[in-house]
Amino acid sequence: MTARSLVLIPSYNTGRRVLQTVEEARRFWEPVWVVVDGSDDGSEEWLRRREEADAGLRVFSLERNRGKGAAILHGLREAAKLGFTHVLTMDADGQHPAAAIPRFFDVAAAHPEAMVLGIPLFDRSAPALRVGGRKISNWLARIETLGGDVGDVLFGFRVYPVGPLLAVMAGCRTMRRFDFDPEAVVRLYWNGVAAIQLPAPVRYFSRREGGVSQFRYLRDNLLLARMHVRLLCGAARRLLGGGR
Repeated sequence: MTARSLVLIPSYNTGRRVLQTVEEARRFWEPVWVVVDGSDDGSEEWLRRREEADAGLRVFSLERNRGKGAAILHGLREAAKLGFTHVLTMDADGQHPAAAIPRFFDVAAAHPEAMVLGIPLFDRSAPALRVGGRKISNWLARIETLGGDVGDVLFGFRVYPVGPLLAVMAGCRTMRRFDFDPEAVVRLYWNGVAAIQLPAPVRYFSRREGGVSQFRYLRDNLLLARMHVRLLCGAARRLLGGGR
């Protein structure tokens, strides 16, 4: 499974925190890829130096910031060229549990046609507004999948089969920013990709601890609202027998 699966980390202006995330991921898996999404905080240079000393790390760079989904799409295309079949996506800010990587890949190996979705286990560091707000997206996703059990659609720690996800993203022009995580799950589910759920702990870092978040409540909640309208319309068409 190692030769066909990789960890994919999109990163935008996460500072030195991304180096800690990479170090943790490399403890548990090889290879680890980072897609630097137009960062201008010096993190690309730090990652390049780490790449020179670590054959298990590969760094890609996008000239300008295109969004989380676009960065993941770039990594997926490169992975497909080299014959990788699965990627585990994790955030660069250190919130996701690197120690869980082997367990997620083990489940993916046993169920290669499925997506393995992390179910977040929050601790006291989790902002109440973020925890409460995601319940709305999860409820809407259940409607959009016509009652499908897809768990937490906003938690980005998950394993995707490369081919089906590339096919989904090739068929739509959205899913390029923070709408990627929930829309990927819903559209893959529409295409018959089963969802397997595994619990995984989450840690939110404060600014004092080096925590970085690119989520903007107004901008990105509006993006998610438009996405849910789009998916609800798609679900209605499917319910009425009109396909996507």
